[in-house]
Amino acid sequence: QVQLVESGGGLVQAGGSLRLSCAASGSFLSINDMRWYRQGPGKQRELVATITSSGNTNYADSMKGRFIISRDNAKNTVYLQMKSLKPEDTAVYYCNALIFTGVIPHDAWGQGTQVTVSS
Repeated sequence: QVQLVESGGGLVQAGGSLRLSCAASGSFLSINDMRWYRQGPGKQRELVATITSSGNTNYADSMKGRFIISRDNAKNTVYLQMKSLKPEDTAVYYCNALIFTGVIPHDAWGQGTQVTVSS
């Protein structure tokens, strides 16, 4: 069974920084794209950033320049470094990964980690 476990959320003041981590565990062959999503209070879940297995990245426009996604393939872990945080960044942040346990990929999700930015 494949699991994604996030960590690193918490309460931070506006302008501060946080680093989220998401580690994959279990039995699998490889991990393809890894993504961070977030869902703010009363809002739909939105894509924050994507990183491919080769390290190519893509960001939502509102996160460009403030968030950095990275991954350590040896540790099966993806990170999200967030800086210059704003109250509107308050959300539950979810890790998502396309994981191959066989021929068919498995779309795995973490349980989410709360990020609260106070003004």
